[in-house]
Amino acid sequence: MRLRRVASLTAGAALLFVTAAGAQPVDVSGLNERYKDPDLKVEAWAQRFESEGREVFDRREEIVASIGLEPGQSIADVGAGTGLFVPLFAAAVGPDGKVYAVDIAPRFIEHIRARAAERDLTQVTAILNEDRSTRLPEGSVDVVFICDTYHHFEYPEAMLASIHRAMRPGGRLVIVDFKREGRMGRHVRAGKEVFKAEIEAGGFRFTEELEIDGIEENYILHFERR
Repeated sequence: MRLRRVASLTAGAALLFVTAAGAQPVDVSGLNERYKDPDLKVEAWAQRFESEGREVFDRREEIVASIGLEPGQSIADVGAGTGLFVPLFAAAVGPDGKVYAVDIAPRFIEHIRARAAERDLTQVTAILNEDRSTRLPEGSVDVVFICDTYHHFEYPEAMLASIHRAMRPGGRLVIVDFKREGRMGRHVRAGKEVFKAEIEAGGFRFTEELEIDGIEENYILHFERR
């Protein structure tokens, strides 16, 4: 794995971004309603999320390795979807660690619970969250991981407050999200600099941006809880 650390993003960049032509935020209100459908076809979504050609699937092991999880730690995958990263996180933290798989889709949560039970991943707890809350226990996690989901937050301020409460002192937040360009960026409500500014305003300190070979449509930002 080749991993590169990118220079810090500039503090004034967010203001430049939001005033630039074509940088108006996309309205994402109601975007998540389809995931709450009790008849959601999980297998169709699993095929979409867990197939070759999707960057985060192809580079899932490198992404997990870059986080630097240790045995016994606790991580929350917020927006876990069909659970792509759940077994990898479970292996990284070991049987004495904890993996919270958080999603707003009831059918995804059922799917994750069934797969964890099949694999005897007793360290995995699946949580059905809400639009404004992760529903994670206070002070329960060392790391929060959000992959291709932050742009779905309809209420980012409330969600960030919930994440902040769930973190232990010195907790880390890892954001993987789409660049606002190309085929995958068309539905993203704002760009990297805007998201970075939101997260910093939510009580987090930006620490670094990582680059992994093969990750081109996404960016990876790391933060620490203040």
